[in-house]
Amino acid sequence: MAGGNAPVNYSSSSPLDPNTKYTSAIALMATLFFIIGFITVLNDVLIPIMKNVFVFKDNENWKLLLIQFSFFMAYGLLSIPGGNLIKRIGYKKGTICSLFIVAFGLLLFYPASEYASYGLFLLALFIVGSGFAILQVAINPYLIALGSPETGAARLNLGGALNSTATAIGPIFGSFYLLNECLMSETETLSTTRTLYVAIALLIITIATLMIFMKLPKLSIENDKDEVLSGSIFEFSHLIFGAGAIFFYVGAEVVIGSLLVVYLKSDIMGNIPEKFAASLVAYYWAGAMIGRFMGSKITQKISPNKALSFVAVVAFALIFLSMTDFMISNSVTVPVINMGEDCSTLEFYFNFKSLTVPLAAICLILIGLFNAIMWPSIFSLGIARLGKYTSKGSGLMVTMVAGGALVSLLQGILADQVGYRYSFTLCLVCYAYIIFFAMKGYKPHKVADNETGEILSA
Repeated sequence: MAGGNAPVNYSSSSPLDPNTKYTSAIALMATLFFIIGFITVLNDVLIPIMKNVFVFKDNENWKLLLIQFSFFMAYGLLSIPGGNLIKRIGYKKGTICSLFIVAFGLLLFYPASEYASYGLFLLALFIVGSGFAILQVAINPYLIALGSPETGAARLNLGGALNSTATAIGPIFGSFYLLNECLMSETETLSTTRTLYVAIALLIITIATLMIFMKLPKLSIENDKDEVLSGSIFEFSHLIFGAGAIFFYVGAEVVIGSLLVVYLKSDIMGNIPEKFAASLVAYYWAGAMIGRFMGSKITQKISPNKALSFVAVVAFALIFLSMTDFMISNSVTVPVINMGEDCSTLEFYFNFKSLTVPLAAICLILIGLFNAIMWPSIFSLGIARLGKYTSKGSGLMVTMVAGGALVSLLQGILADQVGYRYSFTLCLVCYAYIIFFAMKGYKPHKVADNETGEILSA
């Protein structure tokens, strides 16, 4: 899933007891990675729900994409303040605090659905995003610290794998539970939505409560946080270009997933039912999951800038092809997950249904596979050779997750003017910028000395 957090140098405040087992804590932290991915990807299912419930017209896509704007703008506004909060109150208290913030946002789905208030839904999503922004700062270093340093990367990979798995199964579950054809009215749909989000809130409150009584190591930051550096991170051109690349990458990845369901239901794409369109969104995110595992092997042998160049060029080409008449007018039959219950007998069923899908949709779905390695590649290139400025540079990069908010909203406005098909021109711009960064913008013109922090010419 789009997003991540800056690497933070840390250590235990005292050596870990080799006899202490943190199995329960590791399981709990790994579960949080899953929950972050699951809730985030459910936004893609919320979009068609809100369109139906609040009867938004086809030229009011910008209103729909306020869902992503509210959620991801919280990352842009609170990632750095969240890091400062963690430094002040500690990782354990910061994690618990962030979980209660997320739970509070989820509980707001109750009054939002009870009073059918779109504004309250957006406020709830902003609060959830705010909690996640703080949580992301804390859980990565915490998961690494729960055991020996040698196996820290493996634990972090476990968390990432669970996050990717959640983004793949989230749309499938959402289509079954929230886009259920047995829900005959807006009232029933809102009630079902309320039940799901309140249940997740109660789960998160339970996890936060367990953490209060759980023995966890204390972490301390080892990045000379009180040291005053003479230079500025804005002197590093490759960092600035990298921040822009993160902005456009997250924006493109989020908006493709966000618009897929409503786009596939449009006349030009053959009026694919929302339930099956959501299954195709699951394929998009599953591609990202597969690409993550493949990319971890590929990037060990290929330099990040070359790997990034390749996947960005392919993504650009797929976006372009998706807008052509040939890809729109020609179709292919694909199996999609068909899960639900018989409305008369209430019997559960699970099978695969053959669905005729325009090749344009296949192009968009395949982009998920090539998006997978963009975040780690861009991040590593953007913060390269920053020395003592690495922490601040990482904070800037994470803040650019706000691209998921601004690019989504801008494409929604564009879709209202030119239609879904040509609104993806904005994604062409996003991937074109990433190509520029991978081929030229990543090259450092200035670097920082690791010992003195002095900024030097590369």
